[in-house]
Amino acid sequence: MKPDLHHLAAESVRHIRSRLPAELRSASEPVVTLYQDVPDPAILQQGFEPDLLGLFEGASRMEADPTSSDPPPRIILYLENLWDLAGGDSKIFAEEVGTTYLHELGHFLGFDEDDLVMRNLD
Repeated sequence: MKPDLHHLAAESVRHIRSRLPAELRSASEPVVTLYQDVPDPAILQQGFEPDLLGLFEGASRMEADPTSSDPPPRIILYLENLWDLAGGDSKIFAEEVGTTYLHELGHFLGFDEDDLVMRNLD
């Protein structure tokens, strides 16, 4: 039986966040985490692949304007794609959720793809 992916992913993100250094945990407070089964058609129309695992949207911490009325930065995790990547294994799913969350959080913190690769978050 397939587990509740939303619950499992939320628990994984909570666990990862609890292990972040205090400075990063505090810096990441404004970031909203959303859980969707698969990317919306609008995301795919922007050129993203259907098997996208996660996405960061919004201004990075470096670009943030506290006076802006823009929506808060957010991380979207695509649970069915992560589940497929994990081969239906709950433990691997939780690990992949954590890795994807940290990768997307890295974008918020201002890391580019090369920075993320150097940190094994690719």
